[in-house]
Amino acid sequence: MAGQYQISFAHSAVSDLEEVIAFYKEQKIPQVGERLVKKIIKEIELLSEQPDMGRMVPEFGLKNLRELIRPPFRIVYRRDIENVRIVRIWRSERLMVLPPSQAGEMGPGAPRSFLSPGSFSEIK
Repeated sequence: MAGQYQISFAHSAVSDLEEVIAFYKEQKIPQVGERLVKKIIKEIELLSEQPDMGRMVPEFGLKNLRELIRPPFRIVYRRDIENVRIVRIWRSERLMVLPPSQAGEMGPGAPRSFLSPGSFSEIK
């Protein structure tokens, strides 16, 4: 078994967590948002030792693009040789697709996702 994997967050994933906190704050129950974010972070920490515990994202079928389903959230991540990059943290019913304005840029037959390599910034 390999050692611990380095975990990093894409800006998009950080924004997703901030949106969770903001939503529950607007609902006047900020403790719920804080509790959910803590629970999500705890799940993400498990990936440092078990990077393959998530399933492949069904929309793409790429071996290194995986997700943890932790209702009501999908924690989407890229697993590399020594790193796990958290890409998105979404409500579990959302599908990952490009907006129609960008879908044609990748050519026919290409996955319609903004999760392609190099398409997001990450925080280390």
